[in-house]
Amino acid sequence: MKILVIGGTNFIGPHVVRYLCAMGHKVTVFHRGKTIAELPSNVDHILDESLQHTFGDWTKPSTLKGDRTHLDKFKNKFEEISPEVVLDMIPYTEQDALMLMNTFKGIAQRVVAISSIDVYRAYGVILGGEFEVVPVPLTENSPLRQKLYPFREMPNRPINTPVDYEKILVERVVMSDADLPGTIIRLPMVYGPNDPLHRLYPYLQRMDDNRPAIVLEESIAQWRGSYGYVENVAYAIALAICDERAKDRIYHVAETEVFSEAERITRVGKIAGWQGKVVSVARDKLPVEWKLTLNTEQDWFVDSTRIRQELGYKEVVSLEEALQQTIDWERIHRPKEPEEFTVSWLLDYSIEDAILTKLV
Repeated sequence: MKILVIGGTNFIGPHVVRYLCAMGHKVTVFHRGKTIAELPSNVDHILDESLQHTFGDWTKPSTLKGDRTHLDKFKNKFEEISPEVVLDMIPYTEQDALMLMNTFKGIAQRVVAISSIDVYRAYGVILGGEFEVVPVPLTENSPLRQKLYPFREMPNRPINTPVDYEKILVERVVMSDADLPGTIIRLPMVYGPNDPLHRLYPYLQRMDDNRPAIVLEESIAQWRGSYGYVENVAYAIALAICDERAKDRIYHVAETEVFSEAERITRVGKIAGWQGKVVSVARDKLPVEWKLTLNTEQDWFVDSTRIRQELGYKEVVSLEEALQQTIDWERIHRPKEPEEFTVSWLLDYSIEDAILTKLV
């Protein structure tokens, strides 16, 4: 099968490409050439021809600039490639999705678009924009957010997230074209080597600083969310690309074990060799000025039964190995500006020490 991947060189994409190649498919990656990824030598690339001398044999003679905002400019090239399935790793906005579908209508047989579990109303409750707590685990039919553009009013949006980011609108566009069927993969919080958000770093830093305890307000300690390791998530995406049964379907990818935040940190600590412990305290034990901006009454975890039953998905990397590989990578690739990856609910060490002293 011929497969075109849009944005396959960053965090999750390279793993997807490797799995597709291992399955025997012909893969072309469309990207900007800004990120160098170790991909199989038989992968074709569409990227900025000015970078060709940098990568040598890594590119092909017919390279072009791969910028998704000008996707339609490459229609002749895409017709030449004639991919049967197009995977879009980075459709952030409604306009992205419209450009995707308009470009590949009449060329591809199916589009697979990567979405997020942030489409659910539960996420709106967590952010405080919606108020009725939603039952969990969430299924693919759980209610979606009523308030669009979740990051528009945030002073600090997640990395590379445009102000008009909205996966709900992306999904509507991709799943509403009868001439070009779609598949949606809703991802959880994804961790692993090359994680741009460094999800484990704030806790691992404290463990490596030999802190005796990590203090969490009790509602945070009890909160539960869905996670997925990057290689496992990539394998699930590859299955959805290659299996015709995924046509017109929406799937969750997430670990089956759902831990509270305290349990998750404890597991990370055990693998990291940390001798400390997680301490849960009531809100009245924390400083008066401490504020929690998230509604932790709402858990955020999903049921991934559908993709497991319909496509035969199961994790290829165990939880212990996934955490070990992530910890090893984080220790070598600590962020250059760690203050950008702080967690709002973690306390200063001095405040933490004062709380721990009172608890003795």
